[in-house]
Amino acid sequence: MPESANIARHLPLMAARQPDRPALKIPRGRTVAGDIDYLALTFRELDAEVNAWCARLAAAGLRRGDRTLVMVKQGLPLIAAVFALFKLGAVPIVIDPGMGLKSFLACVRRSRPRALVGIPLAQLIGRIFRPMFRSVQVRVTASASLTARQSNPAGCFPVAEVAADELAAILFTSGSTGAPKGVCYEHGMFEAQVRLIREHYGIQPGEVDLPMLPIFALFNPALGMTTIVPEIDPRRPAAVDPAKIVQAIRQENVTNSFGSPTLWRKIQEHCLATGATLSTLRRVLCAGAPVPATLWERPDRWLPQGTLHSPYGATEALPVSSVCADEIDPASVRGACVGRPLPGMTVRVIRLDAPKGELIETPPGEVGEIIVSGPVVTKAYDAMPEATAAAKISDGDRLWHRMGDCGWLDDMGRLWFCGRKVESVVTANGRLFTEPCEQVFRVHPRAQRCALIGLGAGAVSQPALVVETAVQDSREARTLARELRQLALTHPHTATIKVFYFRPQLPVDVRHNAKIHRLALAAWAATARGYESDPKR
Repeated sequence: MPESANIARHLPLMAARQPDRPALKIPRGRTVAGDIDYLALTFRELDAEVNAWCARLAAAGLRRGDRTLVMVKQGLPLIAAVFALFKLGAVPIVIDPGMGLKSFLACVRRSRPRALVGIPLAQLIGRIFRPMFRSVQVRVTASASLTARQSNPAGCFPVAEVAADELAAILFTSGSTGAPKGVCYEHGMFEAQVRLIREHYGIQPGEVDLPMLPIFALFNPALGMTTIVPEIDPRRPAAVDPAKIVQAIRQENVTNSFGSPTLWRKIQEHCLATGATLSTLRRVLCAGAPVPATLWERPDRWLPQGTLHSPYGATEALPVSSVCADEIDPASVRGACVGRPLPGMTVRVIRLDAPKGELIETPPGEVGEIIVSGPVVTKAYDAMPEATAAAKISDGDRLWHRMGDCGWLDDMGRLWFCGRKVESVVTANGRLFTEPCEQVFRVHPRAQRCALIGLGAGAVSQPALVVETAVQDSREARTLARELRQLALTHPHTATIKVFYFRPQLPVDVRHNAKIHRLALAAWAATARGYESDPKR
């Protein structure tokens, strides 16, 4: 273990190793020729920018250990502000801006920040909702411009020496299946994440990354990768223009990119429709929800020199395992294969009815709840002791995290994801899991996005399926329901699904635009019109 475990120490090291290599490029328009015009900072310039931020934060009264709410734009302001906080030994708090105002304010109040670093709009929100921001004593305004740079030069600030188990940051979950929770990250956990990502995917300094989730850009200075800020609104990622992403990848020779299945499906469709290929990409990391079979199917058509990977994990533990296209059987309906655990990570599957805190493992091949242990597994939620107790299992010196996901391990040691435990449906014939059931119906061209739900308020529910598609009238809906019922009868685990609902859009999480809010759909279906179909009638 190095003298200091502070993740911020990697930036000055990279600035010394590759001072003139671009560290960050932020789009600011188009050139006359139609190319994307970028503001570019080298690693040396980014390091200087972080030092300038350190000077400004220290002058405002920020101290080591101060919890600091960060409300700035993606790109330069986010990376520079967060690395400056790390460097000072302060604790950045990062909350997803798309979770909705009510949830956002509840997270602010619970996390008790002493400082707020934010754009003018963020400062205004802090004053309008003053009771939620009561703990804030230090306010630092960041320019609303994507090209903001500190004007006052500063000397080189020392990197605060921290222990591996010292609190580094509080990152909030998306809240897609419950209230958002602040996850307490220690410096050693960030260090382990960087090591696992670098070693497993073979990432080398000098590579070029386009991260389609802003927080993933924070790893790049430690990995020595150039960050290309994508033209994406983080509040509405699904509205992205795939042509702009493809242009950035090709123009900047991007070698690595992370995004949700929804985003990559749009990019794939654009490439196949236009004949474009992404030949510079060495790897695509696709996560946030199960990767659909249409993405796994022959990625070489648009990714000729690269590999499609799907890492598995959660805000509380990432990465846990990873799988690549070569290991996928697109025809499988037993769940989504998410690969073997990464080095140092241990995965077990325990019984769904196991009492809290007990490790009762399932027999091989049987679905249960996934639990994980290893150096990237976080230990606690911030100010939520009951949630921490429910999610963690102590096993001697080892701590396990309950992922809240259902799955099983095959005889090759690979993990299969079957869906969220809270979204499984208990029927009179047994428990149904979302992923294996939905896989059966996704082969239908109009059911590529669908959701298993349970009807009824009791302990036992009637299974039903909600499909994202627009129907013109009840006749069309009945015809589609009959087709889906025929698919249901092709597999024993879907044979009891007879009721179908249709919606033009399914409610999804903002962060990945891929996690379907199935519990909200079940509440909607209680008063919506469903179509029951049974060929025997």
